[in-house]
Amino acid sequence: MTKRIALSSDHAAIELRQAIAAHITAQGYEAVDIGPTSPESTHYPKHGQAAAELVASGDCDLGIILCGTGQGIMMAANKVKGIRCGVCSETFSARMIRQHNNANMLSIGERVTGAGLALDIVDAFLSAEFEGGRHGTRVDMINEIEG
Repeated sequence: MTKRIALSSDHAAIELRQAIAAHITAQGYEAVDIGPTSPESTHYPKHGQAAAELVASGDCDLGIILCGTGQGIMMAANKVKGIRCGVCSETFSARMIRQHNNANMLSIGERVTGAGLALDIVDAFLSAEFEGGRHGTRVDMINEIEG
């Protein structure tokens, strides 16, 4: 079954988000790109929340969100129950947030990360699998904090 990946950004990261959508589609994933498409200024919290809700509901398997730094949109996504999203600007962390934290969303800063590196970060995130074990215990502890 094809994994569905929710994609969203604010106005600062439209081009990189579209490049990521094309990249993951070429790899066989289904890119669920929820925009925006206009370069007019928009608010990253609503875009982070919208993508996170698709992941939390199970409509999408994972999510990739972007803004200028990746930080603000990540903070918004993490407010949605069931979301574990990390900002990554290199591949090691992108792999580890999946393997050790069972992250279901990745955030990238367009103004921080170049396009080539961003695609490598996406590949590291999508190809990694949760290891479970002692990491499962810790993820359960994180989930308990949500209530």
